Amino acid sequence: MELRDRILEAAAQVYAETGFRGATTRRIADRAGVNEITLFRQFGSKTRLLHEAVHCAGLSSNLCALPNRPIDPRTELLEWASANHAEMFARRSLIRKAMAEIEEQPNMLPPDKSPTMCAARELEQYLGALKRLGRIDPAVDLDAATAVLMGTLFTDAMTRDILAALYTHSPEQAIEHYVDLFARAIGLKEPTP
Repeated sequence: MELRDRILEAAAQVYAETGFRGATTRRIADRAGVNEITLFRQFGSKTRLLHEAVHCAGLSSNLCALPNRPIDPRTELLEWASANHAEMFARRSLIRKAMAEIEEQPNMLPPDKSPTMCAARELEQYLGALKRLGRIDPAVDLDAATAVLMGTLFTDAMTRDILAALYTHSPEQAIEHYVDLFARAIGLKEPTP
């Protein structure tokens, strides 16, 4: 792992554990296995380092992309939803911390380039393709439909471990149910053989 990436990963981990104030450059440097001077040479300031760390955290190449031309929407949505949920769940501590500190550190949550926002844009484009193909109810509002599925996945990922009694199904089962409910809500027409 490159030095810069190692520092960013360490900074994101420390921030998720301790928040902005607790994420000292000494702690971050110790976690990354470098000295504090290296942090300042690479990033200039603690604020810049933490902002970049949060913005870069969770950017994964593991996410499955929705196809430009839908073939089997239920399967495609299920795979996509599962991958995105797993990413959000893996980053939940960092996301929660950034959300808790949003008033003091408004730049901590990346506004439109976060993995979650990129996923939402991808979902909306996919739903648009389904609409153009006549595969969903033409009256479906794409913004609202996107918000429904993204909000459901986000809420599950952020609260599953702290509201355990609410989640009686495994994540895999729950996501399957969410996708099925979503498919019915948008009037998804199954592919014809």
